[in-house]
This record gives sequence, C-alpha cells and structure tokens, in this order.
Amino acid sequence: MIGAIRQGDRGPAVEDVQKRLLALGFDLGPTGVDGVFLGATLAAVRRFQRDLGIPEDGTVGDETWSALVDATFRLGDRLLYLKFPYLHGADVRVLQGALNVLGFACGTPDGIFGAFTERAVREFQANVGLPADGIAGVETVRAIDRLQHVWQGKDPSSPVALAVAPARAAEVLRHVRLYLLSDGVCGRTVAERIANLAHATEPTSHVTVCEDVADAGEGLVLHLTCDPATAAPGIPVVVLGDRVGADGRFAVAFGSADRAEEAVVVVSRADGDDEHAAQADAVCILDGVCAVLGHR
Repeated sequence: MIGAIRQGDRGPAVEDVQKRLLALGFDLGPTGVDGVFLGATLAAVRRFQRDLGIPEDGTVGDETWSALVDATFRLGDRLLYLKFPYLHGADVRVLQGALNVLGFACGTPDGIFGAFTERAVREFQANVGLPADGIAGVETVRAIDRLQHVWQGKDPSSPVALAVAPARAAEVLRHVRLYLLSDGVCGRTVAERIANLAHATEPTSHVTVCEDVADAGEGLVLHLTCDPATAAPGIPVVVLGDRVGADGRFAVAFGSADRAEEAVVVVSRADGDDEHAAQADAVCILDGVCAVLGHR
C-alpha cells in the first residue's frame, strides 16, 4: 500500500478497507461502506487488530493491511504454488484443511504454502487425474470444491504423520550447482521461477540465473529457450511439450550425451505472461533435474 490509512481519511482506499472488514463479518454501522474512516470503521479496525494480536492503534498500516488481505482471500481467488516468499492467506488455510480431511497431509493448517502443502496438492492432483504440478489453479480448486460435502465442517488438522522430507529431492538441491541461461522473455521467466522454486524447497540450494554462459561455474548448465533451433551441436535437447514423461527425457539427455553437464530445454510456451504455464514448466524442469541427479 502507498501510505497508512487513518481516522478521518476518505476515498477509495477507505472503501477497500471497509469492504474487507464487512466480508470478515465486522459491523460498520448503518452507513456501511461509505469511504469515510470514522466511528464504526475505526472500531472495526481496532477489533480486527485486537483479534490478530496487531498493535491496536486504529491505523491501517502495512501490517494491518497485509493481515486484512490475507484474511479475505478465498480459495480460487489466485493461483497458489510453492514460491519464496511463501504465499500465505486464508485461501491457503482452507486448501490445507480440505487436503488434510481428504487424506493428503499438509500438517497443521497455518495458511502458509510451503513444501509439504505443495506435496499434498500434487498427491491430490494425481489421485483425481490432473497434472501433478503442485499448482492449485482453476482445475484443482474445482476438483476440491466438488468434494466440499466430504471436507467442509470437518476437523482440518492433519490425519496422518508427515514424512520427513518433501517429495522434491531437497538433498540434491543442497549439493548440486545448477546454472540457468535463457534467450528470451519466456525462458527468463521460467529460469527465475526455477531458482525461486528451488530456494522455496531448500533455502541452501545453489541455483543461479546467469546472463551469459561465461558466468556459469562448475555444475549443470541448462539453456532455456522457446526455439530448439538455437541449440548448439552436440548439446542434448529436452523438449517439454505437454510435460508428460519429462523425467525420462532428462534422464536420456544426461545419460546418453558426451556433454552430460549441459542441455537445452525447450519450454512449452513462447508467452511469458501465462503464470500457470511458466510455473508448471519450472516445476517440471526442477523435478526432472532432481530425478536425474538423485541417481548419480
């Protein structure tokens, strides 16, 4: 937010605060959403702060605004996936509770989309026949909504113990150096998401986005592109396509080529604006690399 919202302020920003408070069940008095920060609105802000343990100053600063936004996210309002900083909010907590009740353990619903939540989403997706990319998008949310009669109103605490480690090979990410280069916007977008995903999975991971091959050190080098014609002779090319069988493609590329520490990866879209597609490519590539390196 641009600046704090205080008693006496008026305008659209105040209306936004009021709408969020109203959605959370706070009483704004007879005037309701009127864009004026007085009386009932001030009292509602103070009650909201008190309920969440935020300093009760009646001012909507960064902390209070962030808490308001978190509290008013509904499942399906946005794409949910593993990234750093971790996505958090009421929608994540609902997702975690639903998955727990359905038997896909996330641990205690804390509203933070971490590695265990990603794993649970992937297991759920596999069980309902969706691409197991760990991204809670439209189709995944729709599948969870269809099962509301099973999970809604039930105890959201985890029904089974969590495994020690998430599905992705965190041990691999701790010890392998991966360098990512790209030749365009879509490749760069996916490269940045791979690095972010690796860090969200294992904070000590060594995944670096480079501007030039000369910047890459000793380790595995991936060239991300939308055009397979850019591949240099002798370097294996992995085409993601629909991402089916990607782990096997990475295994073949790194197991059969002379230069087994370098490969070109053709991402599935030339449009870097598709958030779901870019994240799905990042998940697919990182999982493929981890699968290969985990067996070396």
